[in-house]
Amino acid sequence: MTFGNTHKATEIRIKREEKTLDVTFEDGKTFSIPAELLRVESPSAEVQGHHPSQKKTVPGRRHVGIMGVEPVGNYAVKIQFDDLHDSGLYSWDTLYDFGARQEELWANYLQELEDQGLSRDP
Repeated sequence: MTFGNTHKATEIRIKREEKTLDVTFEDGKTFSIPAELLRVESPSAEVQGHHPSQKKTVPGRRHVGIMGVEPVGNYAVKIQFDDLHDSGLYSWDTLYDFGARQEELWANYLQELEDQGLSRDP
């Protein structure tokens, strides 16, 4: 079961040196998603809150890396970051969306940091 996912990942690779997660999907699309983007957009309640108005801007994650990826059934993965964050479940659709919209997500994140006087640096 894919639990309502439109997309299904067929391969996931951590690129530690590049600090990216490379994900290939059944439709042949492959995305290289920066660890920093995955971390600051984590689908966890800690980052997203329980309502869109509660979403937090996470500063200081320029150098964050991925320590591991753990499957959750056939529908998602749990990512362990080296800043010890590991509570978000990334469904296949979430990873596909992050890959497809990473330029937009990145621009929004940078704008949020600027608006709040925050930095990507620790």
